[in-house]
Order: sequence, then structure tokens, then C-alpha cells
Amino acid sequence: MQEKKKLQINKYLFISIASICAGIFVWWLVTDGLGIFRSNALPSPVKVASTFVKKWVETKPDGATLLQHLGASLQVALGGYLIGAIIGIPLGIFMAWNDKVDMLVRPVFDLVRTIPGIAWTSVMVTLVGIGFLSKALVIFISAMVAMVINSYSGIKQTKTVHLWVGQTFGASNWELLTKVAIPSALPMIFTGLDVALGSAWTTLVAAELLASTKGLGFMIQQARGIFRLDIIIVGMIVIAITGAVLSSIIQFIGRKLIKGGRRG
Repeated sequence: MQEKKKLQINKYLFISIASICAGIFVWWLVTDGLGIFRSNALPSPVKVASTFVKKWVETKPDGATLLQHLGASLQVALGGYLIGAIIGIPLGIFMAWNDKVDMLVRPVFDLVRTIPGIAWTSVMVTLVGIGFLSKALVIFISAMVAMVINSYSGIKQTKTVHLWVGQTFGASNWELLTKVAIPSALPMIFTGLDVALGSAWTTLVAAELLASTKGLGFMIQQARGIFRLDIIIVGMIVIAITGAVLSSIIQFIGRKLIKGGRRG
């Protein structure tokens, strides 16, 4: 069983690498290969790779290296994301577990969750200015919504029979929550963490386009203004890779903590 699973993973990895290589080859073919697109319309993968390497040490044209932009984006994204997790997960749990909390919080939450995270950017910039705090608050709102929804759904999906068994053995309300409901809701909670991470990362980049002096979104915005498509594509690639790595970390932690992830 283990060997079969390992074979499937290796097969998926091979297909993924082959697909990426095929895509890069087609990209090269329509640029440097056949010259269908000029370099000012679509930079070749060779040009983008060269820019990627140079941007690690060069600060031109946006005033920072690629590592500095990435660090600035990660600092804001993870800061807002962690605050969102600290507040959003308990809020979702207690909304689902306690009807009074649900009635008190849900009307406000239902209003907030319908507003796209990026829409809060102008409000936050007006309140606290352009900087770390304004972007972190936007990230916090975007991440918190997904965490609340999934935590709420996970607790609500707790099987009634499990609660009955706990009550039969004299478990208190707190014990039912911490030893029955929350463990059974962990898959949904980690799904919320994963979804919230993607939402936080994409919202951050959008926020940096409007209100930032450093970051991947800011780098892309500056490159767009001077028609440096190679830098724009480098930024897009770094955003995609970083998002995939962060998502993989969340999924790995989830598999380690969730009992079902230890099987097989």
C-alpha cells in the first residue's frame, strides 16, 4: 500500500514537471524560437530568467532587491494572517458552539464578509496611512473571514452521536467542545487556514499595488509604469511559488496534527 502511494506521488510529480517544462518550451518557441512575439510584447524565458537572477542583487528600477520585496510582502502577509487566525478561529468556534455569541456576532460578520478585502485598502490608508499597519489590517480582514466560516462549519458538522456519548460519560460542556467538537472540526479548520492563506497572499499583492513603498505588488506596479514586462513576470512567478510553498506548509502541518492524516 505504501509503495503504491509512493508510486502515485512520483507519477504526479513527473507529470507536473513535464507540464511545466512543456509550457516553458512553448513560451520559448513563440518568443526566441519563432519570433511570433517581440521582446517588448512578451519577454522570453531566457530574458525573464536573467532578470530573476539580476534582481536578487540589483535595486533598480524600484529601489529594492527581489529578496527585500519578498521579505516586505511576507512580513505583512504573515502578520495579518496570524492575527486573523488568533481571532478568526476562536470566533468561528464559539459562534457555532454558543447560540448567544452567534446571534450577537453573526449579523455584523455577515455584513463584513460580503465586502472584498481589497475594498478596505482605501479605508485603512485613510485611517492609519501607507505602511505596515494598513496592509496588515486588510490582510487580517481577508484571512479572518475564511477562518471564521470554516471553523464555524467544522463545529456545526460535529456528529450528534459523539456529543451524546460524551454526555453519557459525564463530560462537561467545555470538555465536549475541546475533546469532541474541536478535534472533529480540525480538517475544516485547516482547510480554512489554507484558503485564508491564499486569500491573504493575493489580497496583499493587490493592496501593495495601491498603498505601499516596498513589496512584490509594489515592484510589479513600478515595472508596469516603465513597461518592464520581464520584471512583472518575475514578480508573478515569485508570488506563485511563494504561495504554493506556504500552502504546502499549512497542508503538511495539518496532516501531522489531524489523526486521519497519519493513516496510510
